[in-house]
Amino acid sequence: MNPNKYPPIISASEDVSIVRGGPFYRAQHAIGLVRTNQWNLGRRIAVLIAVGWLPLFFITAIANPDGLLSLLKDYRVHSRMLVAVPVLLIGEILMDDRFRTVYSQLRTAGLLEASDLAHMDDIVARLVRLRDALLPEIGILLLVIAHTATAYRGLVDTAPWLGHGSGADFHLTAAGWYGVVVGTSIFQFLLGLGLWRWLLWTFFAFTLSRTRLKLVPTHPDQHGGVGFLGLTSAAFAPIAFSATAVIAATWRNEILYHGAHLMNFKFPGIALIAVVALLALGPLAFFVPLLAALRRKGILEYGILGQLHSTEFHEKWILHRAGHETEFLVATESSTLADYGQAYAEIEKMSAFLVDKGALYTLGGAVLIPALPMILAEVPIAVVLSDLLRAMR
Repeated sequence: MNPNKYPPIISASEDVSIVRGGPFYRAQHAIGLVRTNQWNLGRRIAVLIAVGWLPLFFITAIANPDGLLSLLKDYRVHSRMLVAVPVLLIGEILMDDRFRTVYSQLRTAGLLEASDLAHMDDIVARLVRLRDALLPEIGILLLVIAHTATAYRGLVDTAPWLGHGSGADFHLTAAGWYGVVVGTSIFQFLLGLGLWRWLLWTFFAFTLSRTRLKLVPTHPDQHGGVGFLGLTSAAFAPIAFSATAVIAATWRNEILYHGAHLMNFKFPGIALIAVVALLALGPLAFFVPLLAALRRKGILEYGILGQLHSTEFHEKWILHRAGHETEFLVATESSTLADYGQAYAEIEKMSAFLVDKGALYTLGGAVLIPALPMILAEVPIAVVLSDLLRAMR
């Protein structure tokens, strides 16, 4: 398929997207799962659960009824299809909204000269072509297939619904094969698709950081006027939540059935947090040199003007005020000096890193909340509540 078959036309008024497009999106659009202005979230979640989870129940109930209870108790399956997959679909909406907001703000705030704005339009047009290209999604699908073919044995154990036998005699059940080939692949494909779109946003952020942004050191957002970019890191939270939910479900299973402990996953957990932070906040790091230089330049330039203003004020109202004391009550120099001091203080408070506290809390919750079932596998909720009640006595 030729990606140029869907050429984007970017105009000043167009609401562009790096999410609404691509072969998978067009396939959903063709069968009515999504529409041009509607995500139809509930319908899409229901269809994917019907494809990825319900067959496991019916296959097990018919072909392996003794394993049905083990399927219903297997949190690994539920974490993928009933938690991670819906969250990834919700994440598409959030990522789409944040990118549209950023692109609209760049235009309305006048942060770019006409030539740079035209350049960013070209970049967005290129990203839309990449979004619509067949090769990236085929690549994601091939990676999923290769991973499943080479590592599927690491995804299974002797859960009655999943397989039977041991060692060389271990065999997957029909439901086990379906879960590995279909259910796991759905999750991994959606996760890969989310990461691909985040890569497109990362390239946009990198390119934007290399343009001549019209930044002002005294801007009240304390980021020169691009503080709104800090909101974008929250769009990575659904990806982080989904990945953590599936990883934590695997670790929970190890704790419950294979004698593992929470401390066994200390270093992998630290690595997971580091990877999430790097991917979510990495695009914002491109702006650090620009904002750091803006702060230094602002301190120097505003410092010179402050020196001139303060010197004039000192000479007029301190050294040569004799006979003019009554005029000071109505003079504007004092308020002007105070206002200028406030402006200079804003420059000193500038931060080179575009961190939004709300986005950081969201990312933190996206890692912590799905990890709770794993934590409670070793520290049951009854023990936690008992300790809390005992502490309140």
